[in-house]
Amino acid sequence: MITPGERTGAYRTGDHQLLSDGEGNSHNSAEDYAVALVDELQRGELTRRLVHVAY
Repeated sequence: MITPGERTGAYRTGDHQLLSDGEGNSHNSAEDYAVALVDELQRGELTRRLVHVAY
């Protein structure tokens, strides 16, 4: 779930496995998702791959 919220600068990335917390929820703020997207584009390590982003 991506929802509006604060930019914390904290996020995790993964590939083929959904990232979730202890209760099985996967969430991130839209602000942190945007930062993660730009960070991963700049790194260039995950091209043509599925990427999961979660807090």
